[in-house]
Amino acid sequence: MIFFRQKEKGFKLKKVLNGCKWGDLNSQEQLYREYYAYVRSIALRYASSDDFASEITNDTFLKVFKHISTYNENSDFKAWIRRITINTSLDYNKKEKKYQENDTIDETIDLPTSHGIEETLNAETIILLLQQLPPLYRMTFNLHEIEGFSHEEIARMMNIKTSTSRANLTRAKKELRVLIQNLNHHEK
Repeated sequence: MIFFRQKEKGFKLKKVLNGCKWGDLNSQEQLYREYYAYVRSIALRYASSDDFASEITNDTFLKVFKHISTYNENSDFKAWIRRITINTSLDYNKKEKKYQENDTIDETIDLPTSHGIEETLNAETIILLLQQLPPLYRMTFNLHEIEGFSHEEIARMMNIKTSTSRANLTRAKKELRVLIQNLNHHEK
């Protein structure tokens, strides 16, 4: 018995992308099936709920299909769709007006990490913990720690100051530690 989804046999990205450019529904469905889990995993990190992640995922694919002709075939498709997913996530948070005002901090404090439960957390638990963070913290954490953007890039993307990005990251890490500690106390 197989418990994981196998890659579709014979999936040819170039052929599928060509079909998508012509509006072929079968090609769009193939692309959706092939990249759904990848896009959804990104959306879950940025969303505050499962429903919100579904909206981001679906809108990402709508944008992909609408703008597929702008994709440069010489570049990495996965990176292209990742960027669209991130931008869609940022747009959703702006549209929903979930940004919270934050004071800026010029210096960040590196908080010590405690070892233990963090090493045994599974992906689902981590996603649930990230979803509990305030939107600005969650976005900054994802963009910096997971996607690898610099604070300067994050500041431009989110239209905030660089110092605010640093402060949001510090606060996100602090809140995550508290959430993990609370989780640890509940499991004991």
